[in-house]
Amino acid sequence: MLNSQTLLGITATRRGGIIVCDAEKGLIWVDEDGHPKVLLSHVNGSELRFADDVIEALDGSLYFSVASTKFSLHNWYLDVLEAKPHGQLLKFNPSSSQTSIVLDDLCFANGVALSRDEDFLIVCETWKFRCLRHWLKGDEAGKTEIFIDNLPGGPDNINLAPDGSFWIALLQVTSEGWEFVHTSKAAKHLIATYPSMIKKVNGAYRKASVVHVGADGKIIKKLDDPDGKVNSFVTSAFEFEGHLYLGSLNANFIGKLPLS
Repeated sequence: MLNSQTLLGITATRRGGIIVCDAEKGLIWVDEDGHPKVLLSHVNGSELRFADDVIEALDGSLYFSVASTKFSLHNWYLDVLEAKPHGQLLKFNPSSSQTSIVLDDLCFANGVALSRDEDFLIVCETWKFRCLRHWLKGDEAGKTEIFIDNLPGGPDNINLAPDGSFWIALLQVTSEGWEFVHTSKAAKHLIATYPSMIKKVNGAYRKASVVHVGADGKIIKKLDDPDGKVNSFVTSAFEFEGHLYLGSLNANFIGKLPLS
């Protein structure tokens, strides 16, 4: 059994078991009996900190995000206050144990998802309110472009839907009336000094929002709990058998929403 307080992204593997992102230990494989094994704890000689989300490709490669190479999970708010790109998207080959950088200088690299045909992947940049598309196959292979931007919230996790579309959980990064924080050096310094204030600034504790986006990057629908009456701080949305399952950092349950 994996016992940790810093578990983030998770994905099932084709050989069985799951891969888990541990923000302090790195990438961990947990077999079907619950036995954990660290797959990757260092990248290019440096400790892998803040591994955030991971997805497995058909060839066994693991694509995973590092939210910040500068700040740890417990100091995530310093990353948004500094407002500089410290995130990465990496590729790990379990067979050769080789790791390569796919994308660098991302603004809090968060959720990662492969397309249905695995010809491209999507990575969320939370602080930029956008998602990038990186092409893996075809004439555009190696090219990176904006998949969707100007989202009505910071994108957290993204999951592929059965029809090839995507579900993206959105965070209300700033509470209403606290927007000035991001343009005020004095306010940033105050919050960095008294981190307990982040709960007042962070609007995610008070509402929930999810968007359904097509493979063309266009929004199909948006689901909201604007007052957080049922759920709030939703960070992931996964579609399965006609229902949407919602994970939250502010609830002790998994939400289940019928889509029909």
